[in-house]
Amino acid sequence: MDENSQQANLETLAAWDANAGYWDEKMGEGNDFVEVLIRPATERLLAIRPGERVLDIACGNGLAARRLAEMGAEVVAFDFSPEMIARARARPCEAAGHIDYRVLDATDEIALLALGAGKFDAALCNMALFDMANIDPLLRALSRLLRPGGRFVFSIVHPCFNNPYAIHLAEMSFHEGQAITRYSIKLSGYMTASTSRDAAISGQPRLQLIFHRPLGEILTACFSAGFVMDAFEECAFPPNHPDGKNPLSWNGKFSQFPPVLVARMLRNNLE
Repeated sequence: MDENSQQANLETLAAWDANAGYWDEKMGEGNDFVEVLIRPATERLLAIRPGERVLDIACGNGLAARRLAEMGAEVVAFDFSPEMIARARARPCEAAGHIDYRVLDATDEIALLALGAGKFDAALCNMALFDMANIDPLLRALSRLLRPGGRFVFSIVHPCFNNPYAIHLAEMSFHEGQAITRYSIKLSGYMTASTSRDAAISGQPRLQLIFHRPLGEILTACFSAGFVMDAFEECAFPPNHPDGKNPLSWNGKFSQFPPVLVARMLRNNLE
């Protein structure tokens, strides 16, 4: 990585170490985004079979790793935050013996390759590519860590709708004597990659870097690493999903706009 990316990576690590306890407490084993949007789609696309070896990338407090292990997978789960891995190891799991937690940087290609070429049937990266200063080292490594035909599933905030340039709006009009409220999203940017500071969960001790990349940039990086895409889901809350505390947060009122996308990449087997 260049010097700017290295500095960004160090800042990101410091933020996740600082936020690990707060994030683990608030997230636990999942929230609405996980349970309604992310988990169902990622589990469909991963289609885990018992006994498969799965790599859980940037695993956080291990919530996906525990699910995968309980589904019968042998899981290697890693995060570059030692504090986050400590939280993951401390959480109870009946299938804990099938999870190998490690401290590892997803931007360190050499360290990733030490996990073993062709050792994994599948890999998962849940809501973390936008936390990485550089995704190319990970993708290059995955093309070798996965067996031929192996699958890589990632979920991200939808860069078209859920990006730093998005503003949620509610507007009222009247039609035939009836008040009508319309919910919409106003965008002032998308195509230009950018870096901003924000919070993954409101109230966290320290802001973190968010790396916005247009969808084409993400997919091109995957294709350049030798992957082909064979599944893609855009995930939105259903129309009847409750508002929660903030009526302008992602909820059923914005059901026409997916805040999350999930894609499955296959490692080509032309070797």
